[in-house]
Amino acid sequence: MVADVADVLELDQVLWIPANQPPYNSLTVPAPVALRIEMTRAAVEADLRFEVSEVEAERGGVSYTVETVRALRESYPGTILFLIIGTDQFLEFNSWRNPEELLHLAKLVVMDRDGLRGKDHIPDVEGVEKVQFVDVRRVDISSTDVRAAVRDKRDVSAFVPTGVAEIIFREGLYGS
Repeated sequence: MVADVADVLELDQVLWIPANQPPYNSLTVPAPVALRIEMTRAAVEADLRFEVSEVEAERGGVSYTVETVRALRESYPGTILFLIIGTDQFLEFNSWRNPEELLHLAKLVVMDRDGLRGKDHIPDVEGVEKVQFVDVRRVDISSTDVRAAVRDKRDVSAFVPTGVAEIIFREGLYGS
């Protein structure tokens, strides 16, 4: 899906940034950040435009997107930053830390997700009219699906790239 966005927006580079400690994660014990970084690298290695950044892991603590985008603005001065999220996240955007500042620091791009169209769910946030919506091919796979398949000892190759599946099984992730 992100490759579709990169194609439409003609992006030269897309940074994938695993959260150090997600602020609203429903998992009681998420995989350690080092393993999530390794899985992200395995997932995106086929697209040369994709790069994994450890900016949130290096900063430590709870990961808030606005803090990450501030850091990226300092690291990439003069670069137009795009923040790509799914409609599922856009539905909650007004509850994010400093959403108005985020809209000032980066161009927000919303992809349809789970059959929801971002255009149909505009949050009440100043500056949200600048959001760009990108149609992408529908992929109905969630992290919940992957964890359930692992827990049920089903093959996860239909859900994740081979390298990611190898890490999940090597480390015994999501099995309980």
